[in-house]
Amino acid sequence: MKNRILLSAALVAIVLVAVGCQKPQRIVAPQYDRPLAPGQLALRKITNPAEIPDFTDACHNLSNLSTGIDNSLDYLKKPSSQQFFPYADITHEQAVKSLNAFKDLLKSGLTGSKLNDAIRQKFDVYMSVGCDDAGTVLFTGYYTPIFYGSTVKTAQFQYPLYSQPKDLVKGEDGKILGRKGADGQITLYPARAEIENSNMLAGSEIVWLDDPFKVYIVHVQGSAVIRMPDGRLVTYSYAANNGHEYKSINKQLINDGKIPPDRVNLNSMIDFFKANSSLVRQYTQINPRFVFFRQAEQGGPHGSLNEPVIAYRSIATDKSIFPRASLTFFATKLPRQIGDTTYTDPFAGFALDQDTGGAIRAAGRCDIYLGIGDEAGKLAGQTYQEGRLYYLFLKPGY
Repeated sequence: MKNRILLSAALVAIVLVAVGCQKPQRIVAPQYDRPLAPGQLALRKITNPAEIPDFTDACHNLSNLSTGIDNSLDYLKKPSSQQFFPYADITHEQAVKSLNAFKDLLKSGLTGSKLNDAIRQKFDVYMSVGCDDAGTVLFTGYYTPIFYGSTVKTAQFQYPLYSQPKDLVKGEDGKILGRKGADGQITLYPARAEIENSNMLAGSEIVWLDDPFKVYIVHVQGSAVIRMPDGRLVTYSYAANNGHEYKSINKQLINDGKIPPDRVNLNSMIDFFKANSSLVRQYTQINPRFVFFRQAEQGGPHGSLNEPVIAYRSIATDKSIFPRASLTFFATKLPRQIGDTTYTDPFAGFALDQDTGGAIRAAGRCDIYLGIGDEAGKLAGQTYQEGRLYYLFLKPGY
């Protein structure tokens, strides 16, 4: 669905720590995007019952989970979904049965420890191998911003989002293949800089915003709710991208001394580019990935499966290595806002794997959808924690 700005000073790969008079010690951050070894699966089935997580706390908060399951089932009804199965020994049929079985458990009225016991009895649990083959996963957050805009270019609204160009070619699995020329040959689609500097997409604008960096935020988050001049709220969701890999602009902003390392977050970047609008393209064009949009159907922002995403019930992973639309359980720490104070507390919950992101690569990364608006954006900007990610599938015979 999208690429996302990793809004944390923890993005700096190497931190120097001085201890007394000793020489500075180099501490290398984990390589969360470490690729899997050839032939290795992202999930490992847990065979030792002692290693299965306790679902009890998550079984007390089940709001919107049935809706999320229905969205995944809607996706799995599409014939195109079958091409992504089997995943290891998980068939398409089993993926559907697993979601229906879990939904039946929710209808049973079981909660807490009783639901935990039923899940452990009926479901096999698979764990992401993570970035270290020991299950370590970095969790970040993303959200849907609300911006002002117009479907007509005006003196105020001059910065467009574009629809998917007609010459963009996708494969059967949705992967971007490139740009089809007049001779029928497919070549790599131009990068962000060429697209923006050449104005090659003129005529494909679908909505205009009042700030160039807001456009970039929408590209990174993958969707936006736009408040039109007449007060209407219209959602624009991810349609495609230009096939280039996402590259964060944070490191360059830090290296150039534009924003201190401990203040690199969404709000500080918005403030910086508001005061330095002439520098927006200089920095955003560091990221060659360019995103195209479509007006969303009713039901709010949609993920890469073209199904609605739900706050805390939808996650984004690398769809080339994880089974899409599946039921998951994650345990990490998430920020929460109480008054003017933000706390970070342990959090465990069930979610559906319904989205993807340009920066979300490999088994060691997961992005949690946190909702719509400024508050969700603030929380997303402060989400940067390690944890564990699990997938649940119905045991054979149930």
